[in-house]
Formats: sequence, structure tokens, C-alpha cells
Amino acid sequence: MSSIIHAPLSRRAVLAGLASVSALALAACTTTGPTPPVVPAGPVRHAVPPDVLAMYAARPEEDYPVPATDVSMIDPIYWRQEVDNPTGQPAGRVVVDTGNYFLYWTMPNGRAMRYGVGLGRAGFEWSGEGHIAYKRKWPVWTPPKEMVDRQPELEIYRNGQPPGLLNALGARALYIHQGNRDTLYRVHGTMDPATIGKAVSSGCVRLLFQDVIDLHDRVTSGSPIVVA
Repeated sequence: MSSIIHAPLSRRAVLAGLASVSALALAACTTTGPTPPVVPAGPVRHAVPPDVLAMYAARPEEDYPVPATDVSMIDPIYWRQEVDNPTGQPAGRVVVDTGNYFLYWTMPNGRAMRYGVGLGRAGFEWSGEGHIAYKRKWPVWTPPKEMVDRQPELEIYRNGQPPGLLNALGARALYIHQGNRDTLYRVHGTMDPATIGKAVSSGCVRLLFQDVIDLHDRVTSGSPIVVA
């Protein structure tokens, strides 16, 4: 019976064999075909319940018909809702929580209506206590002289911008006074959902059209306002 004598393997052959095994092992852990490209995530859209859709539906009965607002891209915490009153303020006050971008209208029995708002950007904030001296439907907007000086394109509105969907104050405005002095700050409407929950305006408190219409109907002239 003959015996087979195996010649010793060279170091190069051993390394080559190990490399082949490693390649097979790696191949077993990968998927075949090209690697798909990474697609950036799109904007988050939230499912909107029917009752919320109804709140932000079109308002064709308005002097300037208001289109429906797409609130699917707004964080649901900013949708209008009745909540327990967290402000410590008595009923019948407007309270703006600037840290959380909420406006509350305080109601009896420890309840409040809460709205999401947009606020003034850095350098244009206002805070303090005052009152809603009066309110207007579809107001004329007259920019302060200082604003016209900063933004010459507003010169055409120096004597007032007519009411309408594109008016800077929107569908409603509540005018904030301290004593007999007009602060020049307003609570007013905006058609831009992207501004809710952000600091983007020249100091005013902005609500979606449907929300500012709702707030306007609740607030009485002379109501106190606290912005903190």
C-alpha cells in the first residue's frame, strides 16, 4: 500500500488560502446588487383627525374667503385645543407663554383654550403686561416708521396696507396697549403654518387664520394680556 507524502505548504500559500476564506466569509454577509443611494428624509407629516381638519377648514363666509390650512406639518401640540389652565391666571385673560410658543385664553372652571403661535425673532421680542385695547376684523396694517426705514420696500404701505389675505395682520388683530400707550405690538393672523412654533416676526404674536378668528370671538376689549 503506497503512502502519500504531503509537501509542507509555503507561508505564501497559507496566507493566500486565508485570504480566500476571508473573502468568502465577507461575501456571505453582503447583499447582492448595487447599494441603494441614501435618500434624505422628507418633512414629517402628521395624521390629522377629522375634528382638527374641521377646525382648520376653509372659511368661505369671511369677507375675504379663507382657504383651509394644512396643519399636517405642524407639531400636533400647536393645534388648537382646550386644556387645563396651567398659567395661574384667572379667567378672561390672554397669556402668552413665549418659552413654549403657546397662547392661552383662560376660561372658567380652571380651563383654557390653547393655541400655537409664532413670536418675535431676536431683538424684536416684547414681554410684559397690558390689555387688549380693541380688536379689528380684516384690519388695515400701517407699519411703524422705524420698520419702513429698515425695509424701504414697505414705503408703499406707509399710509396703510389694505385688508385681505396678504395683509400683514391677516384676518384679525388684537391691539396691545399699556395704560393709554399703544405698544405697537399685536396679536394677529398669519397664513404661513411654518412660522408656528418659531421666532420669526418683528415682535408680534401670530396665530393661524382659523385660530385668530376663534380667539377674536372669545376675547373682549379691555381683557388683560400677559406675555412672559
